[in-house]
Amino acid sequence: MKKYQVVGIGNAVVDVITRSDDAFLADMGIEKGIMQLIERERAEQLYGAMGNRVQTPGGSVANTIAGLGNLDARSAFIGRVADDDLGEFYASAMKNEGIAFVNDPVKGGELPSSRSMIFVSPDGERSMNTYLGISAELGPDDVSEDVAGEAEILFLEGYLFDKDKGKEAFLKAARACKAAGGKPGIAISDPFCVERHRADFLKLIEHDMDFVIGNEDEIRSLFQNDDLDADLRAVGAICPLVVCTRSGDGVSVLHEGTRIDVSVEKIVPVDATGAGDQFAAGFLYGLATGADMEKAARMGGVAAREVISHMGPRPETSLLDLFRQQGLI
Repeated sequence: MKKYQVVGIGNAVVDVITRSDDAFLADMGIEKGIMQLIERERAEQLYGAMGNRVQTPGGSVANTIAGLGNLDARSAFIGRVADDDLGEFYASAMKNEGIAFVNDPVKGGELPSSRSMIFVSPDGERSMNTYLGISAELGPDDVSEDVAGEAEILFLEGYLFDKDKGKEAFLKAARACKAAGGKPGIAISDPFCVERHRADFLKLIEHDMDFVIGNEDEIRSLFQNDDLDADLRAVGAICPLVVCTRSGDGVSVLHEGTRIDVSVEKIVPVDATGAGDQFAAGFLYGLATGADMEKAARMGGVAAREVISHMGPRPETSLLDLFRQQGLI
């Protein structure tokens, strides 16, 4: 048995969440419903403008790993934080959730820990303004081949693909995982990231990934066939497992050429932050515990539903209890 069921690699970002209306977004020049990268000065301006802030450890794949911690899965996270207040908060919060936080906070670095200011509108839409700071500097030196080799499943965050050393870290980890008999996969994270790196992304998926998880926009961005069915087939031709979430329209899974579609019950989100991340947690838990594809997708749906029922990107109730109630375990 390997030490970890799932190891994630991604941005270690402190999420700072507040509620705001559309007028506030317009006043502050914040584009609604998207993730924007911002510089340090803008980060300080927005942070100062936030009232009733809720602070929580975040980052897309880190949220997924936290969901797996909630499920009592053996899990670890590889990420980069500074030796500052936010970095110490982040590392201790991950450890408190039962997750092995592999990398010590970096001492004496010039860049501070990363943070994302998230403004939640009354309709549940979230507008994210992310200052990447030190987490975007993650590179191969931060990746322990021993940890990657001890992972049954390795989950990579597409956002980190923006820098060459992030790509190098991915390849080092994926190859160590695969050489030891594990399954590496990727969260596409962002269609704009695909736009910037399409050829490299496709090469990584074809040669080094055993699975891909993304929403409809992300899956469509890979091959741009302007037809989801055709896009799914195209990705499925280069990768054995493709998982596409379609918000309230359910989930499509293409596994070794066989497609299943799983419906979900539509609800109005309190806060949509973390929906895709927790879907991935539920799905990967199913994958790690030998569930079939339909059951794994249903687990993902239950986890996503839990997280959109409250503020914040991580589960607040026991996902295992919810799975039992649904007859999934």
